[in-house]
Amino acid sequence: MRSLFIGVFMIGITYTKSNAQAFFKTAYFAESAYQMTEGESSQRIGNSRGSAIIYEGGVNIPLYKKLNELNRPTMWSVAVGGTYVNLNNKNFTEPLVINEVLNVGVSVVYLRPLNNRWSLRTGIGGGIFMPTSHLSQIKFKNVLGSVSAVFIRHLKPNLDLGGGLALNNSFGFPMLFPAFYVNWKTAGRYSIQASLRDGLEISAGYNVNPNVKLSLVMEVNGQMALLEQDGKDKIFTHQYVVFGLRPEIKLDKHITIPLTFGVNATRTAQITDRSLKTIFQDKGYSFRGALYGAAGIQVRF
Repeated sequence: MRSLFIGVFMIGITYTKSNAQAFFKTAYFAESAYQMTEGESSQRIGNSRGSAIIYEGGVNIPLYKKLNELNRPTMWSVAVGGTYVNLNNKNFTEPLVINEVLNVGVSVVYLRPLNNRWSLRTGIGGGIFMPTSHLSQIKFKNVLGSVSAVFIRHLKPNLDLGGGLALNNSFGFPMLFPAFYVNWKTAGRYSIQASLRDGLEISAGYNVNPNVKLSLVMEVNGQMALLEQDGKDKIFTHQYVVFGLRPEIKLDKHITIPLTFGVNATRTAQITDRSLKTIFQDKGYSFRGALYGAAGIQVRF
């Protein structure tokens, strides 16, 4: 899960919608028990429990766009977004979790077609990843930057696959990571979509009418905070896998309201050393599955 989170961050700063779009979303994870997992076994940590509320918003703005004869864009765009997580933790006797996470980031993306089958997407971005909502407490160690380049293969009109490299300082020093891109969708009354951009999302949908769509969804996403504990640099990761039913209501051609009802299969919440070796550790801490609900609004300009 830790390596997946880093991959999600890489893709997150290399992706921007081709049309201007703003969104806001609130999600709730119901209370569940906290556990330690090692290998194939898991064990509850005392009577520790917790729930979480996530507030997330952002805007994607194309600054320049020009289409070629195949309707593929050469484009400059900018994305700004932020996420605040409030964790309601109970009965913890050890500092295994934190109470708040604030992530704010900005990225600039350049996209251009290379030929009939390939496009190149490059991005540069940065953000703050804090264990508090008090901006006055920002330190240099809370800042991450990243540069990435992804080559995208247009296999079919509805299927793009890509890969490349991203450079960031997640572990306190610049390091290269693989970066991936997936975008697949079908059209019609029944639709299937799969994307790996700002996290992983897979959905199977049914268009009830032009204004209502019902989908079964699976999402993998998360946040993190950079902090200091016992004089050492640490990373707090908050990651989750969600399964649910999502009705989407289109108020008009610009505004859509998505609602999600379901469960989270697992919700990782742990503090680890800010070092590469933590990717390969076999021990982890998480909240058990619980009910999940989310509501949002998307506005296209």
